[in-house]
Amino acid sequence: MINNFFIPELKNHDVQELWFQQDGATCHTARATIDLLKDTFGDHVISRFGRMNWPPRSCNLTPLDYFLWGYVKSLVYADKPQTLDHLEDNVHRVIADIRPHMLEKVIENWTSR
Repeated sequence: MINNFFIPELKNHDVQELWFQQDGATCHTARATIDLLKDTFGDHVISRFGRMNWPPRSCNLTPLDYFLWGYVKSLVYADKPQTLDHLEDNVHRVIADIRPHMLEKVIENWTSR
């Protein structure tokens, strides 16, 4: 996924000041994965084997953990999807409905922590 989707998609954006944050899951910290991320982001890798090693599951350091995943999950499962297609439709709808203003507020809250 990183090679086939993520890296090619980055070519459409300015990533000079972008940091990549990775959790400590074993598959995420494999040497090949870390090398690929370092090649792409240089020293801007936050991971178990990156230059910056943030503690796992720290609500102060991971806006995805302290807000986004819980928010998305609560909306995705609100109508109790019974099929994989229904679940997938809900995920697409909820993600598409997230507005930049909401994410700005999340980041604003995050930086104040």
